[in-house]
Amino acid sequence: MASALCMACCQSDVEARFFTASSLVMRLRRARDDGRLDREPNQVGRAGLLVIDELGFLPLDTDGARLLFQVVSNAYERQSVVFTTNLEFSRWGSVFGDDQMAAAVIDRVVHHGRLLQFRGEPHRVTHALMQDGGAHFPNLLPGLVFAFMGGLISLDQHAFQGVSLLVA
Repeated sequence: MASALCMACCQSDVEARFFTASSLVMRLRRARDDGRLDREPNQVGRAGLLVIDELGFLPLDTDGARLLFQVVSNAYERQSVVFTTNLEFSRWGSVFGDDQMAAAVIDRVVHHGRLLQFRGEPHRVTHALMQDGGAHFPNLLPGLVFAFMGGLISLDQHAFQGVSLLVA
């Protein structure tokens, strides 16, 4: 869903950026190490849509969490952001290593956010080539929540007010 939204933006000449949370943090670290941290958030923030995929799949250390928070804070009310994750909000403190920082991110997400939740087996599991004559795979992800945060994206007369993706 996040990939499709990102692609729809690009096809509509709306700049969009897609990162996994860990790759975005690594990019920000490289920018800091190279003395470009003052410019990198502007590069990321230039897009109308920012997708941050797999939030919480890999742990962030305190430094990485702070860098990611900076991006989210800069995007607040200026840019649409999509988060994908399999964690409900109550577990975001473990992602950011700090309940207060997680609460600040959640506050920004829910202020203008929209949450959509998808339940059932993931698409990859449903269409797996390894399925054996109707074998059933356990529900590996309890669902996908999709929400908008900040910004306004207009695609073919469909307006999306803010975005954040959340799998819970």
